[in-house]
Amino acid sequence: MSRIDETKEFISLNIAVLTVSDTRTLDDDKSGNVLINRLTKAGHTLADRQIVTDDIKAIQSQVMGWSKDVNIDVIITTGGTGFTGRDVTPDALEPLFEKRMDGFSQVFHRISYDKIGTSTIQSRATGGTLNATFIFCLPGSPGACKDAWDGILIFQLDYRHKPCNFVEIMPRLNEHLKRGKS
Repeated sequence: MSRIDETKEFISLNIAVLTVSDTRTLDDDKSGNVLINRLTKAGHTLADRQIVTDDIKAIQSQVMGWSKDVNIDVIITTGGTGFTGRDVTPDALEPLFEKRMDGFSQVFHRISYDKIGTSTIQSRATGGTLNATFIFCLPGSPGACKDAWDGILIFQLDYRHKPCNFVEIMPRLNEHLKRGKS
């Protein structure tokens, strides 16, 4: 349920999209396109878009670099959250998280359950923070990306969403680290 405080001004975030796949290209990356279309329609800015293979070091390198970029507020990955041998996105990123976001996974699965039933357990969707940057790891299907954006991210990445949202706490994400991100 969305409750938008129309008295507040919308704050556009800079969002990077990473597709994790051994087979996708920019021409056929449907999930990446879904996310980009939705985030720009919502008023946010696409900060960068990349595709990397299902390789732990490649995923970590791209996300770590983006998390240190003061011009990127949020990173959304799509792909590599399943159980096959090549699905390594959570394995790559969860060890890097400064704080894990268990609630994101739980709500994602609740939304997904309503659409695909018990098949939702085949996803290891996850989220967390790194270097004062929010990171969300979504499955590689366009439907899952739609569900995560439409059911969670569009609200939590909107400063006007009540009673609370991620945007309002962004300046305080790194208090425990005593380092700043402009």
